[in-house]
Amino acid sequence: MTLRTDEPGIRGLFRYRPEAAQPLNQLSEVLLCGDGTLTRGERELIAAHVSSLNRCRFCYHTHAAFAAARVPGGMALVDQVREDLPNAPVPAKLRALLEIAAAVQRGGQEVTGEHVEAARREGATDEEIHDTVLIAAAFCMYNRYVDGLATLACDDPEHYAERARLTGGYVATWHDALKKAG
Repeated sequence: MTLRTDEPGIRGLFRYRPEAAQPLNQLSEVLLCGDGTLTRGERELIAAHVSSLNRCRFCYHTHAAFAAARVPGGMALVDQVREDLPNAPVPAKLRALLEIAAAVQRGGQEVTGEHVEAARREGATDEEIHDTVLIAAAFCMYNRYVDGLATLACDDPEHYAERARLTGGYVATWHDALKKAG
């Protein structure tokens, strides 16, 4: 398959099928930037964690950069979560939610009552558990979309860090890209 763009990752796919871009961007906006008690950094860390487990280079680097720009500890913390979640210096509630996200990545039925109860014991609300499962499930889809169509992925972390500092949200970024192209 030949894309009509040389843009990396999901951006190239969105350019190829702009009619799919709008609803997928809106979903990302709700999941990662929407209202809720999880911070944007925590939500981005969940997305990066799932993308790392799925070995999706583009999505991992993108969302690791977004998380790093928004969590205390920056990229060092993101790397620690990726390399050794049980010992990463994250709050117990977030660790429990990341464990739920990892279970979703393995398969929806891998999320057990023990996962949910562990998260609740650490103070997670039903909404936070719901949002974690939905973020993880959506990123499994995004990761497979990006990798299933063999998109380009830059290996320069600064490329992703620069974009992470510029964006105020996914829908705004997509609208800006369309304006520049049009």
